Amino acid sequence: MQKVVNIIAIASGVVSIAVVGSGLYVYLQRDKLVDNVKSQVMQAVSGSLPGLVDTKLPATTGGVLPGAAAGKGAGSAGLGIPR
Repeated sequence: MQKVVNIIAIASGVVSIAVVGSGLYVYLQRDKLVDNVKSQVMQAVSGSLPGLVDTKLPATTGGVLPGAAAGKGAGSAGLGIPR
């Protein structure tokens, strides 16, 4: 019976060391792992959207409200609240 308990105790120690070692490895390599995942995601996204981002975004935008000209002062466009 003592041999069985000793084997279980050794196995438990080995598992604990493996868990701590794996956690330490991930903690120390987290920047590399995150950069690797980011690059894989960017490759997958750029492969599924070829040139879409570059061609569909406008170079400049207009005013905040429809019909409002860009560059006018702060009181020139609004909701038309009576005074």
